[in-house]
Amino acid sequence: MIHYTLTCDQDHQFDSWFQSSSAYEKLRDAGQVSCVTCGSTKVRRSPMAPSISKGAEAPKGALTQPRSEAEEAMAALRRRVEENSDYVGLSFAREARAMHAGEAPERSIYGEAKPDEAKALIEDGIPVAPLPFLPKRKAN
Repeated sequence: MIHYTLTCDQDHQFDSWFQSSSAYEKLRDAGQVSCVTCGSTKVRRSPMAPSISKGAEAPKGALTQPRSEAEEAMAALRRRVEENSDYVGLSFAREARAMHAGEAPERSIYGEAKPDEAKALIEDGIPVAPLPFLPKRKAN
């Protein structure tokens, strides 16, 4: 994992983690990296010094607690979604379609969908919206 401080074209700064430098570039080029303050997808990496961890100590600036009003709002949104919706994982498109067709009871859900699945849902008039965060993944 690699940590970047990013800046949008409106000069808002925010932090994010990526699997690799090439993963960041691929997501940025696809318009999937956006400013947490204004939503702009015109984002660049800010110059930064390397951060080296000493043992079990968390590195300075670790993403443990929200540091700004925007980050606190994002954390509150995440809590609200997780507390009031069912996580359906990769079955999101199938579940949303079943609810829209009346084949499954309506409820608030969130999950993951491939870009082509999300596009098909929208084209079919099924109301969906991207969330500005990734779901928490459980490791063994």
